[in-house]
Amino acid sequence: MITTQRLTLREFTLEDAEFIYQLMNSPLYIKFIGDRNIKNRDDAKTFLSTKLIPSYQLHGYGLYAVIRNEDKALVGMCGLVNRDGLEHTDIGFGFLPQYMGMGYGYESARAVMNYANETLSLSPIWAITNLQNTASINLLTKLGLLYQQQILWGDEQEPTLLMSTHEFSSVEISSDK
Repeated sequence: MITTQRLTLREFTLEDAEFIYQLMNSPLYIKFIGDRNIKNRDDAKTFLSTKLIPSYQLHGYGLYAVIRNEDKALVGMCGLVNRDGLEHTDIGFGFLPQYMGMGYGYESARAVMNYANETLSLSPIWAITNLQNTASINLLTKLGLLYQQQILWGDEQEPTLLMSTHEFSSVEISSDK
């Protein structure tokens, strides 16, 4: 677990299926991150058991449930991802709409970045985001990530912004997600 003044980050469990269903069907998540085809709680459990939870064993990290300490509300997710086609570990985050704009994104992402650097010795950390997602871009910039280039990644038709904690000249991206 990772703790901050207001938040606790923990590994996801199958009991978090309702949260995953709500988050991944929120309009901003679909617009900026994508439709993960989570149409019911069973789809959410499958996503947890095949995508999120295995990462902890495979890589020693993953996306974490972000819990507000004051009332134990599950407000979002934040963590580290090894994405197919990306050379380095990526920081990712998403929050339920009612918890956006409260600083939870920065607080949890800063804690994840510290964990990645100090505990896991991961460097550089990359991030990818939709070019229109100014809130995400601003948060990544505040964390110290630098604009690198626009890439076509996965099956996306539109370019994606690639940011990194370290500058580099250019990168080859695999077309597989």
